[in-house]
Amino acid sequence: MPGSGLDQTSVTRIRRINMNTKHNYQAIANAIIAHGNCINSGNQEWLTRWKNQIAEIIKKDFPHGSGFDCGTKFNIDDNLKFNGSKLVFTTQFHHMNEGGYYDGWTGHKITVKPCLLSGFTISISGPNRNDIKELIHDWFWTALQEDCTVEA
Repeated sequence: MPGSGLDQTSVTRIRRINMNTKHNYQAIANAIIAHGNCINSGNQEWLTRWKNQIAEIIKKDFPHGSGFDCGTKFNIDDNLKFNGSKLVFTTQFHHMNEGGYYDGWTGHKITVKPCLLSGFTISISGPNRNDIKELIHDWFWTALQEDCTVEA
């Protein structure tokens, strides 16, 4: 590439590396579609592998603890009907009062949809007690954008 200090081989290699990296949201969507294909073909071995990959991504990178005391839930069977067009997670947040005591829970559904501009959008249902939706958005945005290190 003229003036860049990179030759065409270097640019191709950089593109290939970037194209092979999947973010968690891409890996989960891919696993959902593959999981559905395994159901249709009766492939029990890979059905289990795809299910385990999703569970491991959720366990490793998605909110748990620090108010998300029940962690993040992802129901594969419920998400199959969307065929990768959106991902739906559920979580609960354990709120504290000004004195530092736990004083209630709020439940939330997090819906992730593809977007050509930013990769995806996030919508969050449930009450916005103590502006919790902003925190949930930030935690999920980070988890979804993480490079996936879990393989099926």
